Amino acid sequence: MKLLFQILSTIVGCFIAQTFLPWWTMAIVAFVFGYYFNLSSGLSFLAGFLSVGLLWLVKAFYIDITTQSILTEKINKLMPLNVFVLMIIVGGLVGGFAALTGTILKGKKQPRYY
Repeated sequence: MKLLFQILSTIVGCFIAQTFLPWWTMAIVAFVFGYYFNLSSGLSFLAGFLSVGLLWLVKAFYIDITTQSILTEKINKLMPLNVFVLMIIVGGLVGGFAALTGTILKGKKQPRYY
């Protein structure tokens, strides 16, 4: 349940931050929510990857529709990779590593087995 809350809150926070601030502010937002929710390292990376990757996919798709595919045509000339896959990979990796860094910085308490 915490995973779903971290994904949704990161999407909303990144959307608000990227509306007014540069693109890299989504890393700060993912870092803060990774620190706050304090999931395991793998789940925190997954939450950051999915939330920022999905947000950038939706934003790229919206821009593509509203500009009659100008963005897709220009990026496809530069790279043969699909622009939507590129947005998921780049945004997802930045968000995932930012959330992972927040979780590792806080540090989960490990159980003692002695």
